[in-house]
Amino acid sequence: MKVPIQIKPSDVEEITTKEHPKDIVEELAELKGRDIFSQEFPKDDKVFVVASDTLVAIGDKVLGKPNDREHARQMLLELSGKEHDVFTAVYMACGDKEYTFSRCSKVKFTDISPEILDLYLESDEALDKAGSYGIQGQGLLFVEHMSGSYSNVVGFPLADFIAEMKTFLNEMGLDSKNWRQLFQ
Repeated sequence: MKVPIQIKPSDVEEITTKEHPKDIVEELAELKGRDIFSQEFPKDDKVFVVASDTLVAIGDKVLGKPNDREHARQMLLELSGKEHDVFTAVYMACGDKEYTFSRCSKVKFTDISPEILDLYLESDEALDKAGSYGIQGQGLLFVEHMSGSYSNVVGFPLADFIAEMKTFLNEMGLDSKNWRQLFQ
């Protein structure tokens, strides 16, 4: 988008009181965003903070990042041959205004063969990904089909973000038609 950004990871403990995957991912995105906003830019109306969180759910069971390779193996076997949901929430803050939205995409895995699973787990790609896979990497091997936003499954629903950001900017009384100028 050719917008200058600074990446600031949040160290906030990701503890949620929610139970439904959509609610969980929204609360975690808000926790991260509020953490960064309060540390770096309290009430600064010139700073625009964006935070996100992604999780995988099969039914109401949430599959976060695995603890180790064996945990990743268990998650991937649970997803094998089944459809699951990928939820991403995005939190925005500027001044004293906040806005959160989330999206859900559906992904159907093929039946994962033991050979392919072992090769994938050797790469360690699974260890830092919700649901133990990244569609943008070797995890694409498992995907039979998907519906919804590809970038949502990657971890940030970019087209939806632009539309929702314009809504947020309008709510703040800013000109969303020329949104890129706000970041120059």
